[in-house]
Formats: sequence, C-alpha cells, structure tokens
Amino acid sequence: MTPDDVNAEDDDLVFKALASSTRRRMLDALKQAPCTTGGLCDAFPELDRTTVLQHLRVLERASLVTGRRVGRERHLTLAPLPIKRIHDRWIGEYARAAVELLDRLDTLDPR
Repeated sequence: MTPDDVNAEDDDLVFKALASSTRRRMLDALKQAPCTTGGLCDAFPELDRTTVLQHLRVLERASLVTGRRVGRERHLTLAPLPIKRIHDRWIGEYARAAVELLDRLDTLDPR
C-alpha cells in the first residue's frame, strides 16, 4: 500500500464522517469546547446514547475526534488536522483554479 493509498483511505473516512449533519453538529459542539461523552450525549437530547456513540465512533475512526480517559469519564476533543488536510488538498486547489480562471477572464474583457 502506497502513501497515496493511505491518504485516500483517510480522506474517504473524513468525507464519510462529514457527510452526516449530526456528526457535523457534534464537531461544531466540540469546536466550542471539549466535553465528556456524557456531555456530548446531553447536547443531543433528540438522540439516544447508543446513536451518539455510533456517530462518535465514525468521527474517531476519521481522526476528527480524540478521546482520553480521566477517571470514569472520557474527555473528547476536536482534532482539526484531517479537515485542514481536506482543505489543503481539495478546497484550496479548487479555489486557486477558480481564481486563475477569473483572472484569465478579466484579461479577456475588452472594456
């Protein structure tokens, strides 16, 4: 397996995790402040604990959230590097291409 294959698999996990509006809301909650697993469950009263934990596993598999045990609690933290990697590889490249296209169109404008 090449490094590109590993990166592609990692990107797939991030895109899968971000595909769910519930998981994006969980990331938004963790962006505001780290919290415990119980605190995250409390932030989503419309979901049962099992559903929150299933979503959390997807986020952890994509390395978007990290958890560490402190006594009986599990403290969760947002890990933004996978999102930055997606931005740098995909969004940044497409934004640069769009700016270059607009720049070329400006040079063709006969005004």
